[in-house]
Amino acid sequence: MNTDAFEDGLKALRPRLHRYCARMTGSAVSGEDVLQDALVKALHARAEGTEVDNLEGWLFRIAHNASLDFLREKSRNTFVALTDDIEAAPIPEADIVAVSFQTFLRLPELQRCAVILKDVLGHSVDEIASIAGCSPAAAKSALQRGRVALRQLAQAPEDIRLPLMSDAGRRKIAAYVHLFQSGDFDAIRAMLADDVKLDLVNRLQWEGRGKISLYFTRYAEVTKWRFALGAVEGQPAMLVFDSTGSMERPAHFVLIDWSENQIVAIRDFLYAPYVLEAIEWARLG
Repeated sequence: MNTDAFEDGLKALRPRLHRYCARMTGSAVSGEDVLQDALVKALHARAEGTEVDNLEGWLFRIAHNASLDFLREKSRNTFVALTDDIEAAPIPEADIVAVSFQTFLRLPELQRCAVILKDVLGHSVDEIASIAGCSPAAAKSALQRGRVALRQLAQAPEDIRLPLMSDAGRRKIAAYVHLFQSGDFDAIRAMLADDVKLDLVNRLQWEGRGKISLYFTRYAEVTKWRFALGAVEGQPAMLVFDSTGSMERPAHFVLIDWSENQIVAIRDFLYAPYVLEAIEWARLG
């Protein structure tokens, strides 16, 4: 596989890989972190001369291992008690897409892996076994038990995840959103730390106040965006709506990191619309 075909394959598979990582980690945002880590590892392996016959299977194995590394670091695994009185049949796509990422997180790792790969992404049991590094029999058993558990969990009432933030944090993000709404980008530039980092997810990464200044110039040139204070997965965020389309759901969102009153990092999901799939968000104020 030549370099162009390899890079085209990475681009085409990125949304599917994110669907897997997001459900494995229980978060669309964390799933993107894990996906970026996995893609860096894949590019490094490619540069080292690794030969790849099955690009999709190889990338999913890397993404799977990166997800497990993330989960072990966070120590977020939860045991699920199972019963056998519910049929372990495939879960319809419409139903499984509606299951929250946090519900997937309550499945043991191998069960979560098997259900996501089979019922969300359409992989075979043999492919699941190859990706997870287990026997086909173990993959099939995990799939059956995971389906049973997921049906039980999906029927249970969910806790409402309220966006909790300090008054100071709320004032900062509210002020940032207000400046976007009024088009006062010079005031935002004055808030940037000298070494501020911009991650325009799935497109580019910049560092430094002077370079990132261009980012705001481009926002000023596009008139269709509407901005609102909100929360994404409990984190304070700027929600961005496209006024030329439906205003019922954000087109993308932006996360901001602060050090006292300076902006030290901006993470903008403009070019990663796949992250919005089933994400938990709320408009505030």
